[in-house]
Amino acid sequence: MFPIGSSVERQVAPAPHLVVGGAEVVRHKSDYGEAEQRLAKKTKALFFNQHNRRFAWGLTARSCTIRAYLFGMDDIWASTDMDIASVEGRRALISLLVDWSLCPVDRLGFDPSIRYSPSWSSVNPYLEIDVYEVDENTSHARKRTYYSQRCIGAADHLTGRRTRYFAASTDPKSMGEPAFLIKDVWSTSGSGSANDTRESSVLSILHSEFDGSSEFSDSFAQLVSAGPVGIKQGDALVEDTTTTAFAGLPSISQARQHRRTVTKLEGSLISEADDENQVIVAIADAMTTLIAAYSKCGILHGNISNRALLLQEAVDGIKGVLADFDYASSAGDNVAETPESMLFQSIISLENSGADRSPLDDAESLFYLACSLGTFGINWEQRAEFVAGRRLPILDWNKGTAADIADIKRVHLSEPTYFYDDILAYMRDGPLRNLASDMYRTLFRHPGTFGVKRIHNMLLAEMEDGDMAAALRALPEINNRRDPLALRDQFASEIIRSLLEIVAQHRDRALANLNSGVASTAPEAATRPSAGPSLKHYRDEVPLAGPSKRPHH
Repeated sequence: MFPIGSSVERQVAPAPHLVVGGAEVVRHKSDYGEAEQRLAKKTKALFFNQHNRRFAWGLTARSCTIRAYLFGMDDIWASTDMDIASVEGRRALISLLVDWSLCPVDRLGFDPSIRYSPSWSSVNPYLEIDVYEVDENTSHARKRTYYSQRCIGAADHLTGRRTRYFAASTDPKSMGEPAFLIKDVWSTSGSGSANDTRESSVLSILHSEFDGSSEFSDSFAQLVSAGPVGIKQGDALVEDTTTTAFAGLPSISQARQHRRTVTKLEGSLISEADDENQVIVAIADAMTTLIAAYSKCGILHGNISNRALLLQEAVDGIKGVLADFDYASSAGDNVAETPESMLFQSIISLENSGADRSPLDDAESLFYLACSLGTFGINWEQRAEFVAGRRLPILDWNKGTAADIADIKRVHLSEPTYFYDDILAYMRDGPLRNLASDMYRTLFRHPGTFGVKRIHNMLLAEMEDGDMAAALRALPEINNRRDPLALRDQFASEIIRSLLEIVAQHRDRALANLNSGVASTAPEAATRPSAGPSLKHYRDEVPLAGPSKRPHH
């Protein structure tokens, strides 16, 4: 398995003609559950490595019994058992194998619109990617072929949208300097006209609003095209959807449409940065741009990640550009889907408690991004330094259900000492660590919000009588058992103002370092440092004498 973001040349992928994602053999019927779990892991790796994989087949075998599986976007179907000791079972298995041998490649789960180059095994391998754009006046689909040597985001989930990102060009001779970013996704938002997705609609609104702005006119990705993926069935070109892909199968739980969006890649992703100061500039500009987008258009991004921030040349050196608006929404809207990467999602978003979303959710996502990049490294070369299995508390931010991740984030962020012990102490010594520290104090330590811990009446009832207990019980937010993060919106203007001041200061320092040639501290693989940054920011808030117990939620 190759690291996400590495060149296609480094890919160690199954052969393009491989039909079955995996096969598991078990001895006892009771072992089927474990076999199916192993098969699911192998199939997930198949989606990760084969960039032209739409769905996949798998097999399990026990004694004379064969069972076939089909892994869709949201569903996994299993066949009835085929007993090859019987005539009927052998006939069923042979029929399946013959069908796999003779059917078109799209029925095997491959995407004919993404092709491995004929010289795939040569020194210059690449992918050919077809993008269709429908002319709304003629309803005719125009095809344009792009060429890519770099998958900068593989499909790293077994089910769901299976988003992939490719850096591409329109000329195979210029693949070394890609000018476009292609996003391939199985979307649930395929309503409206053929070119209308949430992302293209939002980008249209933002560019319409800010094109006259000298500060923000080039702060958003430039949309080139957006449209459904076409699959040939006979002589006809049909839209690739779960309905057409799985026609005849029962109970498709989620209707999805296969789409591709192309934006200009004027610059590079922050995962290709070579200095933390560059990432600081990108995060600071993203914060400013997010607040402006909300103030003028009421738009929230909703999917901040390392793939959503680009670096672009500017008059003063570099600037950050926002992309990836698939989950954008207006404040107060409920987004039906949780983004695939929950690592960067705000606690309120993960809990989906009905609380209104706000710009503070996007700001919180930028904070998680700073923590992640400051821990794991800003680019793929740095990430390769990590030893598999290293136990870092931050790994729990991307493990389990959305509710699980929200709970562990509340624990890690509940007190400054917990944040230092669990997160900050593992971050590399550099600008990102300093930024994360300042953002934490501003986002989670406002005196009006009581941090991130929920305070319940039953806990207050156990407190000893006294002025502090009486004062807490008198507060309406305590009596109403309200969430401190929900209370945070009451102070949103103040918190946002402080955040903008903080990121501006860090941006100025980062640009000064870049312009003077002062690089950030040479990173080392993350480990718990013997002496971390000073806790001077926190000493006025909490006593540091001895460890304290982690809260439970």
